[in-house]
This record gives sequence, structure tokens and C-alpha cells, in this order.
Amino acid sequence: MFQRVLSVSLSQVIRSIALVLLPISFLTLIAWATAGSITGNTSDPIRAAVWVWLGVHNIPFALNLPPAGVEGYLSYLPLGGLLFPFLAIRSSFARIVEKLDKETHSINIARVHFTVIYCLIAELLILVTNTDAIRPVWYLAIAILIPAVYLTTLTVGKKVTLTQPLNFGTRIVALLLGISSLFLTFSLFMNLSTVRDLTTVLQPGIFGGFLLLLINIVYLPNAAVSSMAYLSGTGFGVGTDTLVSPLEHNVAQIPALPILGALPNTEHPQFLFSIFFFVMAGALLASWTIALSTRVLWQSYFISVASIFILTYFSSGSLLTQEMSTVGPSLWKFPLSVAVEMGIGIAFAILIPQISLPSRKEKFSE
Repeated sequence: MFQRVLSVSLSQVIRSIALVLLPISFLTLIAWATAGSITGNTSDPIRAAVWVWLGVHNIPFALNLPPAGVEGYLSYLPLGGLLFPFLAIRSSFARIVEKLDKETHSINIARVHFTVIYCLIAELLILVTNTDAIRPVWYLAIAILIPAVYLTTLTVGKKVTLTQPLNFGTRIVALLLGISSLFLTFSLFMNLSTVRDLTTVLQPGIFGGFLLLLINIVYLPNAAVSSMAYLSGTGFGVGTDTLVSPLEHNVAQIPALPILGALPNTEHPQFLFSIFFFVMAGALLASWTIALSTRVLWQSYFISVASIFILTYFSSGSLLTQEMSTVGPSLWKFPLSVAVEMGIGIAFAILIPQISLPSRKEKFSE
């Protein structure tokens, strides 16, 4: 039984990796053939494909940029890219469940095998493709892949029932993300000419234009989280010592990425009213949970803030150079501001009924 589970897990891990890596390899080979290469070495696009595969798992890279050997870091990676390995892992693990005839004990063992094998192959790919200029951070790969792969397999093979705090907490975050996405869409339309100018500067061509469109699509969740940070009042950075917020606009230049054309071009203090959304989110969370118990309320609140922190971590970071070492929301300011604003909403939702209750009792006694 152990060998069967191991064999099935190994074959499906290879399948899940191939489902994402092979299309990426195809695209990089076409890009390499179209753009040409100084060395003409076909190993270059294959190595690049592995790096892209690691990048869609949000695994950061330590860089030594030529020709001067300047130290750099790449951790600002597309949050939307996680969708591809997520779907591939789910598809492959569903086959494991079918082959093991839904035996609960065997499936649980297969989850562990699948996770460990997936991480080992990822580490092997890191070792094989590692160069002096580009080095995927292997220990962060372990820290990211083990929980991500295992949690993904948990969504297959059994009915997943969210606990009440997790359900309410994630619903609030989803609501705030939806509002932020609407704001991002509005900003994109308002700055459509800037987006067009950034695209024109790049001159991507037909195939390059397709790749550029794909890059912008997978970075949309990053932009949505940054929009949420803007609406919370804390704002976000587009490089070292930069800040884009309703009260401050300190950006000298932006990278030539069309989606960044949605950036506000000046301060907009009137958007501070959007803090009201976060206060109301706290009040709404309290209205959902206070009737259940105070424990459910505070657990849901903690999960909401923790979810915001995780989203902030994966949707911000460094973009190659020291000048672009701070891109996206602040890792502590944004979650802290959300915690305070939602906390105010929760306090209002709890205290206002208690204040109005005595007055009602007095009126009734009269």
C-alpha cells in the first residue's frame, strides 16, 4: 500500500508540474526564438521557463545584476500567477483520490507524499537552474510551498467546511477586495491615455503584446490589494522613498508596466472618505457574529487582519533594483490601519446599541 501511494503521488506531482511548466516553456521558447539570444544556447529559455514557474509560485529571487554585479532582489511577483499551480495541483490530486478509491487513510498519506515530493522537485529545479546572476531563494521556497501545496490538496477529496470565524473573516476581506477592484477599474478608465502611452513606449509587437497582456492580468490582484491600501488611507509605494496615498503623491517615475498607468497623478484628499468602508466592514462583521458569541467575533476579526497581512506580503516586495525595493503596500502600516479602522467599526456596533438601550428602557417606564 505504501509503495502504491508513493508511486501514484510521484506520477501526479510530475503531471501537476508539467501542466504549468510545459506551456511556460513553449512561450519562453517562442519568445527566445523571436527576440534572439547572444549565446544561442537553447538552455537559456528552458532555465527561464523554470524561473517563471518558480515565480508563479511567488518564490523570490536574489539577483546579481550584470554588468556591474549590482545586488538586487525580486519578490514583487504576480499574485494572480498562483491560480495556475492551484488548478494543476487540484486536477492532479483529484486523480489520486480516484485511483485510491477514496480510502481516507491512504488519501491522507498521499497528501503528505504529494506535498513533500512537490517541494523536493522544486528544490531540485532551483539547484539545477541556479546561476551567479539569478538565485531562487531555496529556503523561502520550502516555507511557501509546503503550506500552499498541502492546503490545496485539502480542497480535494472531501467536503471542506469552513469554520464560522474563517467564513466570516474571509467574506469581509473578499468584500473589501471587491470594492477595491471596482476602484481600480474606475482608475484604469480614468487614466486610459497613460496606460496606452506606457504600452506604446514598450513597442511589444504582436507576440510581445500577448505576453504583456498576460503579465498585466496576473498582476491585477497585486493592483487590487494596492488599491485597498490606498482606500484605507495608508497608500502604497512604487519604489524607495515613494508614496501614493490620498494625502501624498511622491512618485518621480514609474516602471513601464501598463497597469501602473492607473496610478493617481496627484493627491486626492476626498478619497479619505473611503476609510468609511473599512469602519463599516468592522460594523458588518460585528453584526454577523455578535449574536453567536464574542469569541467568534474576535476570531473573525483576527482572521480578517491576518488575511490582509498575508495578501500584503504576497502582493508587495522588491522589483529588481535598490531604487525599486519598496513596491506595494507597507507590510505593517496597511494591516495595522485596517485593524484600527475595523476595530472602530466593531466598537461602534457594540457600544451604540448599549447606549440606546437605557434610553429605550426609560421611555418604556414612562
